[in-house]
Amino acid sequence: MTDADLSGAAAASPGQPPLGDDSSFEARINELEARLGEATNEAEKLREEFLRARAETENVRRRSQEDVAKAHRFGVEGFASALLAVKDSLDAALAVESPSVQSLKEGVEITARQLESALEKFAVKAINPQGEKFDPHRHQAISQVEAPGDPNTVVNVLQKGYLLHDRVLRPALVVVSKAPAQ
Repeated sequence: MTDADLSGAAAASPGQPPLGDDSSFEARINELEARLGEATNEAEKLREEFLRARAETENVRRRSQEDVAKAHRFGVEGFASALLAVKDSLDAALAVESPSVQSLKEGVEITARQLESALEKFAVKAINPQGEKFDPHRHQAISQVEAPGDPNTVVNVLQKGYLLHDRVLRPALVVVSKAPAQ
């Protein structure tokens, strides 16, 4: 810097008054203080907006966690409600003093239909693969027997399997055919 720069004789930066004159120096200070005040106000406004956004994000996260916890806790509520009709039928059957074989059979059939209806309502489907090709993803082979026809075909279903939508809940227990010994 030169003496001329300090005295204000040289051209000042654009938008700034030359230095050296007390009134222009005071005006410059006032202008800078005003700009500082505006910047401080804007910074405070942005800080408050940030804090509000952060609080809102925390509230959304907390509500989401609560919703997930409720879903885990009460997710089977509909399924449990559907099974209550089956439970009521079983209780009614047990309350009969001297049931006949025929009435017991009819009661079990009605209860089985109620249970099937409840399972169907919640997309639980039975796997009964009799005569189908063995599928290790849906079937569990208990044994193999020699049988005519294609090898690896289900010849006997010991226990049905079940799907929930397309996911295996329990594989079907099956007996699979193998080619006859030569």
